[in-house]
Amino acid sequence: MKHLLLAATAAAGLLLSSASAFSADKLLNASYDVARELFVDINKAFIAQNPGVTVDQSHAGTSKQARAIADGLSANIVTFNQVTDIDFLVKQGLVSEDWQQKFPDNASPFYSLPSFLVRAGNPKEIKDWDDLVRDDVQIIFPNPKTSGNARYTYLAATAFAREKFDGDEAKVKDFVTKIFNNVPVFDTGGRAATTTFAERGIGDVLITFESETQGIANEYGTDKYEQVVPSVSLLAEFPVAIVDKVVDQDGSRDLAQSYLEFLYSPEGQTIEAQHGLRVRDEAVAAEFSEKFPDVRLVTVEDVFGGWEKVQAEHFVEGALLDQAYGSR
Repeated sequence: MKHLLLAATAAAGLLLSSASAFSADKLLNASYDVARELFVDINKAFIAQNPGVTVDQSHAGTSKQARAIADGLSANIVTFNQVTDIDFLVKQGLVSEDWQQKFPDNASPFYSLPSFLVRAGNPKEIKDWDDLVRDDVQIIFPNPKTSGNARYTYLAATAFAREKFDGDEAKVKDFVTKIFNNVPVFDTGGRAATTTFAERGIGDVLITFESETQGIANEYGTDKYEQVVPSVSLLAEFPVAIVDKVVDQDGSRDLAQSYLEFLYSPEGQTIEAQHGLRVRDEAVAAEFSEKFPDVRLVTVEDVFGGWEKVQAEHFVEGALLDQAYGSR
């Protein structure tokens, strides 16, 4: 009996040691709208390595998430889909200014691009951004005022138009406005837009991250939907950061650091690739290369001069996005 008690005590000590490896054992990850299934699997794998840890999730358009954190949502970490929303948190004193230097690849463990999903047989023969301005095409994507996903769509369409019209900004603006005019309903986030297209049957083409188009085709049936990769699209990096003010208050910095580092690990990268995201690890990327067709990607830096310039010229009140969006 004495030996059994000692063994039980030792086992309990091991469990306690494992569960208390971090000074705090709970995280809240505020993430983008269409990342629910991804982080269910990420969290399961991370917790398997760290028994006793809890990771809660919050999902919405990342601009909405950033405002919620500024208003008091106690997220320890953010896994967003656009840099500007983390920069907003920097300006609020919640995230350190050097957040992009704290993790590899400018704190972006994976990336994607705006891609198309059409109905089986592609009845409207939608192949590229040109086809989206036709009068007979209805487009579904979320509201770029609330969704980082949609802002990438807006920027990708603008980048295509700048090439097509050789920088003629009047023609570019007209092209993008026509695309907006072909959207019958603007949902607040990417997942709601998916529901509108796949479950409500509205629209001829859904524009969303490539990871989401792959997930929809797998979930609802490849016999019902087809993926279409346009000739050119915009690199959509997915930045991550520790919310310094929150982790310093609850002592969760080490746990937050470990969680975000896991996103770069081979296991984390494999889960991300399985969910249709393009990853940084070369070996994992090679293993899943057949899932990802070649596409010419342009960047915010090359086309628009960087996120700070994009924010000033396109996303502030009354700027180019508002002009294309109109009074909807």
